[in-house]
Order: sequence, then C-alpha cells, then structure tokens
Amino acid sequence: MIKTPRIRVQVFIFTLIRIVINTAFRMVYPFLPHISRGLNISLVQAARALSIRSVAGIFGPVLASVADSRGRKSGMLLGLFLLIAGMTVVIIWPTYIGLIISLVLATLGKFAHDPAMQAYLGDHVPYERRGAVIAITEMGWSGSYFLGMPLVGFLIARGGWLAPFPLLAILALLSFIVVYLMLPKDPAVKKDKPSMFQNFGSVFTSGAAIAGLSMTLFLSLSNEVVNLVFGVWLEDSFQLQVAALGLASVVIGISEFGGESLVSLVSDRIGKKRAIAIGLICNSLAGIALPFIAKSQTSALVGLFLFYFFFEFTFVSSMPLMTEVLPKARATLMAVNIATTSLGRAVAAWVTPAIFAYGFTTNAFVSAGINVFALIALQYVHVSKEANSPII
Repeated sequence: MIKTPRIRVQVFIFTLIRIVINTAFRMVYPFLPHISRGLNISLVQAARALSIRSVAGIFGPVLASVADSRGRKSGMLLGLFLLIAGMTVVIIWPTYIGLIISLVLATLGKFAHDPAMQAYLGDHVPYERRGAVIAITEMGWSGSYFLGMPLVGFLIARGGWLAPFPLLAILALLSFIVVYLMLPKDPAVKKDKPSMFQNFGSVFTSGAAIAGLSMTLFLSLSNEVVNLVFGVWLEDSFQLQVAALGLASVVIGISEFGGESLVSLVSDRIGKKRAIAIGLICNSLAGIALPFIAKSQTSALVGLFLFYFFFEFTFVSSMPLMTEVLPKARATLMAVNIATTSLGRAVAAWVTPAIFAYGFTTNAFVSAGINVFALIALQYVHVSKEANSPII
C-alpha cells in the first residue's frame, strides 16, 4: 500500500520531469530558424528532420510496451535514458545528422516514458481520483511552454543554438537518478506474464480500446484541421503576422494550462466520459463561432483561447479514462494512444490545405463535424471491471 504523502511527492516530481521531457520535445518548433542557421542548413532540411522524428515515433509503442512486460519503473528509466542519449549525441556531434539522431532519440524517450508513468499512476491511484492526478502531471506540457521556452530562448541568445542541450542532458540525468531512487523495484517478471505481442493483441482485439483509440484519432484530427491553418488565417485577416502569431502562442499556452487545471478540478466529480462529452461539444461550438466572432485581432485571439482551452480539457480528460480501459496492458494502450494522436496529425496535414482552399470557416465546420464522430466513439468506451490498487 502506497501512502498518500509518497504518491503526492511522486506526482510532483513526475510533473517536473515532464517539463524537462516536453521542453526537449517542443523547443524545436519556436527555435527551428535559430537551429537551422546554427547548422547552416535550410528550413526545408530542418523541417525534414522533424518529419523523420515523426516517422520514428511509430516505434514508440514498441518501446513503451517494456513498461507492461518488464515493469513501470523500467519503462520510465528507458525513456529517460533515451532522452539523455538524445541530448548528448548532438553535443558530441553538432551536425545535421547529429541533430536528427538527437530528435529521434528524445522523441522515442518521451514515447517510452510518458505511457509508463501514466500506467504507474493507473496502478496506484483509484480511478475516481485519477483525473486530478493525471491532469497535474499534464501541467508538465504547458509548464514546458511557460518555464522551458523562456529558458531555452535565454540560453540560445547567450550561447547559440546548442546551448540548451547540455542543460537538458544534465536535467535528464538527474531525473533518471531520482526515478531510480524514488520508485520501488519492479516486481519480478512472471513466467506467465503476457508478451509484447500478446499486449498488442489485447489492445487491437478489445472493442473498448478500439473505440477509445478512434475517439483519440478523431479528436486529434479535429484539432489539427484548425491548428495547422490558424496562423495563415490570422495573417490573411489582420496583416499582423509576427505580432498576431506571437500573441497566439501566448494565448495557446494559457489555454493549455487552463484546460489542464479545469480537468484537475472537475473531471473526477462529474465523470470522465461526461467531461469529455462536454469538452467535445464546447470545442465544436468554439470552433464554429471562431470565424464569426473574429471581427478584430483581439476577438480572434479570444476565440482561439476558447477553442484550445476546450480541446486541452477534452484531451486531458480522456487520459484517465484510457488508463482504465485495459489495465493488463495499460502502458501499451497508452503508447498506442499517443501514436494515434500522431496519426491524426499526419492525416490532417494531408487534408487540411485542401479544406482551407474553401476558407477558414470550412475548416471550423469540418472540425466540429469530426468531433461528432469522436462523440459517437466515446459511447463505446468502457472502463474495465477489474479492481484497482492503492489509495491516494
């Protein structure tokens, strides 16, 4: 039995670790021009490096399955080891190829660590309290924006594009040591423990799991249909590219934190499925209203805030639900869930430009329409009847 203070300390430390991991993952987006100039490569080449990183993410679920077959602690340590390796390789080999290897390893590290951490919390926190706990750890996503990005920007301004990597490598190493010392040893592997292939088989033969993955796919696709073109829309509408996009980034960061905070307060009280349904409906309404209320830059940013706020609320509410769909393969399912999010983004990247050719209003309505499919899929997501473990 794990005592309350210990779990709370672990959740706090998990959140800090996720700030480190997500900072390493997200920093390439705002600072891609600086990195490309530092390496003397074109933005096209830098974008290709990100594409390779995305493709490599396909193997994330394979690595994350370690947390089911070998233990949650082993999965988290594997993820942090890959992050350390990723941050170190580009320090030793500061070239274009070194950057690609760094991005791939860091991404695989995130994909291995996060599902293992979520599975660990699923093992030790009752389902009726899990929404708040998962939401707190998800603040490591918005926290990487508020805390990580300013620090990365400061380091790059002072020491060049490579400057953040040594610090992130040190923080990743400290995270590895803390997890190793903090978490209890993984139980001995039982001879009858399901193999990696059996865990994947369980995921893809479970109707509830397939429904949950479908919901995630539609939710991701719906968000990206707007996300990919809102910058172009702001530029076309207000002719304030730099100012508008800069403000939009701040708005999105605030909305992410707000959505995560609301989940921690209400999702357990009203129920995860109800929270998701409310979030989907509100996200759809915010998306449809966006092109109509955007009569000025300010009103457009208010609309974007609402759209991203309810998306984050919905997405984070879905995580505790998914942790209880298939307890015997928690980490594997959560990893496939992350990969499904990436699949939704990839599909959106193909179809969104064609939709945008008919105007941003079309994107808003298509996004809302896709959310309807997410709502339908949600009705078929059911949590397992299996008992859960300790208390928080």
